[in-house]
Amino acid sequence: MEKNNVSKKVTATILSMSLLTVMAGAAIAPALGIIKAHFSNSPAMLVQFIISMPALLIIVTNLFFLPLSRILRTRAIAFSGLLLYIVAGAGCFFVDDIYVLLLMRAVLGVSVGLIMPLSTGLLAFYFPPEEQASLMGLSAAMNQMGGVVATLLAGLLATVEWNYAFLVYLLGLIALLMVWLWLPDEQLGSANKRGVPFQPRQLLKFHPSVIGMLLLMMIFFIFPTNFAVVASSRLGLSTGLITIIMVGLDVVAFFIGMVFGDVMNHFRQSVKYFAPVFFLIGYAAYLIPSVPMLIVGSAFIGMANGVGVPYLNTIASIKGGKNSATTVMPLLSAALYFGQFVSPIIVIPASRILFGQTDLSGPYKVGILLCLIFLVQVYFTRHFQSLPPAAKP
Repeated sequence: MEKNNVSKKVTATILSMSLLTVMAGAAIAPALGIIKAHFSNSPAMLVQFIISMPALLIIVTNLFFLPLSRILRTRAIAFSGLLLYIVAGAGCFFVDDIYVLLLMRAVLGVSVGLIMPLSTGLLAFYFPPEEQASLMGLSAAMNQMGGVVATLLAGLLATVEWNYAFLVYLLGLIALLMVWLWLPDEQLGSANKRGVPFQPRQLLKFHPSVIGMLLLMMIFFIFPTNFAVVASSRLGLSTGLITIIMVGLDVVAFFIGMVFGDVMNHFRQSVKYFAPVFFLIGYAAYLIPSVPMLIVGSAFIGMANGVGVPYLNTIASIKGGKNSATTVMPLLSAALYFGQFVSPIIVIPASRILFGQTDLSGPYKVGILLCLIFLVQVYFTRHFQSLPPAAKP
């Protein structure tokens, strides 16, 4: 009984970190228009960097996570990351200079780069493989719930004043307290013989999951970067209705994550194809200009994201074993945020070249092409491999 209670506290502590990681960029997205108006004299690109700046630093920090884990123990890494998260995130409330604001956002990226590998890798460290599918599903569900809470709360706070939106990062205080009270203090890096920042052999070993995560995030981020503009222009939807649909997508992904363990057990051989197929259906539905198809498409995209992230994390964690937090999870985290960062850089120009500048649904068509590439990648890297026995019920 005692052991069971400790296990629940450790699980809750790790999941509390999962709740925060998505908030690096998503928390401020609803307030970006108000922030842009406040910094109207600054270049528009600098304002856009408020969203994308954390992703760049998350990637860099992830690549140096292994040597850092040989120096610091898990509680020190988690506590330092969460402390930076709160100070850099909520500290923007007191900043009125765009360059200082971007610096604070960069520090926020470093903090998430410290937290994110632990939020998934520690599940592989503390729990046996047969429990990891359901736990990775819970982690993804908490990530989605963090997006819902952050989006709604930051949007509400931004109605007071632009800088109030940054107070949403004070939610990190809850996770900070839980880490202080319950997170065991392990030396994760001690199991690795080499402490170099990046090992190409790790990328070769885990490339199916890393490339899969990159493609998944590139495809998914077509939705948040284009949905509001396309929905309002083609169908005349109000901002309120667009927000409800976008939050609804996160809710769908949350519930998929909650039942992912069962999904993994019942569809062991076919679950690998769920994410690319669901994305394909979702973006194909968007090509039909009607509100019902818009809702159907959003539901499928939510299901694709809800099943894709925990699937890749589960397979990678089983293959990486107890060392996942210092080997494959930083690579997956870097791929996740790199996919978010490059998605608009690749998709928008490709849409204009292939379908012209006037085709508002062009990004969705590019998304369909990327889905086909994703399907091919899954087939050639997963089709001939069975799910590891440890992941079966």
